[in-house]
Amino acid sequence: MLSQSLLSGMRVLRTEARRNFGIVAPALSKASDPIQQLFLDKVREYKQKSSGGKLVDSNPDIERELKTELDRVAKQYGSDGKTDMLKFPEFQFPDVKVDPITQAPQ
Repeated sequence: MLSQSLLSGMRVLRTEARRNFGIVAPALSKASDPIQQLFLDKVREYKQKSSGGKLVDSNPDIERELKTELDRVAKQYGSDGKTDMLKFPEFQFPDVKVDPITQAPQ
């Protein structure tokens, strides 16, 4: 009975270890599988291309479409054209003057 539960536990551990290795393997610096190596190369290439903050591999048509969509969304949400819609809004909460509570006469 004990040996069966121990054997069952070992099978579960082996399965979990295999799954975890499958998840961690792409993160290794040198992959043994050519597909994993290709994936790592593409991720590194994308990281290098996206460092400027612009769209990766875009062309003038895509840039124009992005501008059109941003203008449409800005108009839909009431932008005056001068507001940067990509920036999180800044809220101003002025202090409200509250009248002091006076004690009522007895």
